[in-house]
Amino acid sequence: MNQPAAGERPIESPKDATAPVIAQHAATLQALPFSDTRDFDDAKRGFLGTVENARIASAQGRVVWSLEPYGFLSDETAPPTVDPSLWRQSRLNMHHGLFEVVPGVYQVRGLDIANMTLIEGERGVIVVDTLTSIEGARAAMELYFQHRGTRPVAAVIFTHTHTDHWGGARGVLDDATLASGSVPIIAPNFFMEHAVSENIIAGPAMLRRAMYQFGPLLAKGVRGQVDCGLGKSMAAGSVALLRPTDLIIATGDKRVIDGVEFEFQMAPNSEAPAEMHFFIPRYKLLNLAENCTHNFHNLLPFRGADVRDALAWSKYLGEALHMWGGKADAMCGQHHWPVWGHERIDTMIRQQRDLYKFAHDQTIRLMNHGLTATEIAETIRLPKSLDGAWHGRGYYGHIRHNVKAIYQKYLGWYDANPVNLDPLPPVESGRKYVEYMGGAAAILERAKTDFAKGEFRFVAQAVSHLVFAEPDNQAARAMLADTFEQLGYAAESSTWRNAYLFGAQELRQGMPKVPARAPMPRETLAALRTEQLWDVLGVRLNGPKAEGKRIVLNWSFSDTGENFILNLENSALTYVADAQAPDADAGFTLARSTLDEVIAKLTTFPDAVGAGKITFTGNPMRLGELMTLMDEFPRVFEIVEPKRTMVS
Repeated sequence: MNQPAAGERPIESPKDATAPVIAQHAATLQALPFSDTRDFDDAKRGFLGTVENARIASAQGRVVWSLEPYGFLSDETAPPTVDPSLWRQSRLNMHHGLFEVVPGVYQVRGLDIANMTLIEGERGVIVVDTLTSIEGARAAMELYFQHRGTRPVAAVIFTHTHTDHWGGARGVLDDATLASGSVPIIAPNFFMEHAVSENIIAGPAMLRRAMYQFGPLLAKGVRGQVDCGLGKSMAAGSVALLRPTDLIIATGDKRVIDGVEFEFQMAPNSEAPAEMHFFIPRYKLLNLAENCTHNFHNLLPFRGADVRDALAWSKYLGEALHMWGGKADAMCGQHHWPVWGHERIDTMIRQQRDLYKFAHDQTIRLMNHGLTATEIAETIRLPKSLDGAWHGRGYYGHIRHNVKAIYQKYLGWYDANPVNLDPLPPVESGRKYVEYMGGAAAILERAKTDFAKGEFRFVAQAVSHLVFAEPDNQAARAMLADTFEQLGYAAESSTWRNAYLFGAQELRQGMPKVPARAPMPRETLAALRTEQLWDVLGVRLNGPKAEGKRIVLNWSFSDTGENFILNLENSALTYVADAQAPDADAGFTLARSTLDEVIAKLTTFPDAVGAGKITFTGNPMRLGELMTLMDEFPRVFEIVEPKRTMVS
């Protein structure tokens, strides 16, 4: 054990895997078809070259992506602390560089969690998805040019709304090209609405929860983070959003881009709220974006999101098979490696189609028999034909939590048992559980016995009550950390592993010390509708502080022609568009771009007034009074232990 500084919690090192975990891994090796190595052949097929260790740095020298820390994955044999199936996926996700899919179509893989697909046209190259970071996208383009020659970007396509597919666009299109407007940016309908809103309102909570999902603050290694299922991790570079210039509206829409015809299929509310697929007859290439990858995907990410529609997802894959089955020589997605040959492509689509349909239908069947979400997760088993398909394994999403998402989508959080209608919160219930179970010493004694037997799930439940009742009980924290760790070592799902191991780390070391939250980037602010800005402001309002207050403000934006009434009463902030209140406390006239600068902290409201960028009527101090009622959200908050500071 490392020696702590005065006043600090003692830091324990990760432990070894226990006998029950090792036995589970041995059973996995017997149950799954590890002799099938076609994925390894496919993952390296068409390799042209790479960047050493996939290392990408910013202009200031900060490393934003590197696979060097994952060198331990060179060993073919899984260690006792990693599920062998997850180890296999983690090794497959180590392939990086530029790959030829078919002549004229290339992919950059392993320079980010997502892929960049490059399709050659008559005069230039069409870039499909631009990775997470500007630095990563720039490195991907340079790698492509190095092996295929420099050519102009003819178009950019965003397949869907998640940041790892559009964040690096400024690394693909330079300022001069953007200013010229000569390169179309193509995306599915409602792309902007969802790209800027999906993680904004609940963003602070989502970002904290994402630390558990992706494990970025875990050490890379056999006792730490090994993978994310879809790829290694999230890139840490600069991000900017570009507004599409051409929206694909309906399935069957076509575009001829730089002499190449694309046939599109819409797939909204599947893996993303706005997503699309396409087929290119010239290259006999099918791209199903993120809806047909080499794992069972998430129907509800641990970071949080709207529940995804498994039934719709399955139907889109069935429709794709109907439209293009037997036509594609190659199928690539925006994660993982391609698949070649009509039979293998169609088989994979059918199995993925049926994976989501089975999960949906069987969850609903068992739900209609009266089973709760937890009971369904214990009962449901994939058919052998899907369970043995490597691309159906739950490395990112998992059948045990995806069925709970389906249940939530249809019936919500309440299982209809009144005992769960209004339970005590964790601290209060923890204290009563500890009292009922005979105190801390009795709980820990029983927990040690069950831990030795490998009954980790119940040990975690029981000892968690003790941690919430007595958060400074070091023996309880250590026992819960050890238990989480074994659950992580046993997990086939990368997200489960990351969550368990990060929970163990926080119990041992406390919450991570991270920099303060940066202001929202100006580019993101510019992409938000003004109504969305008011919605963001509304969730920051501290209701108890606003009790009994009423403030009415008029806003008039000179560059957009918009007018709003912003109204505080009944501890709620509301707005009315296209209106001005005659009895407003104050009114402000400014460019919307000036408001963006203020929110991005590039200037202050008083400085903008002094510079003549904002004019006002009435009492401007009423705006200041409103802003004193706003909460600033913390970058981190307690998850596996009680909140140290209660929020009102």
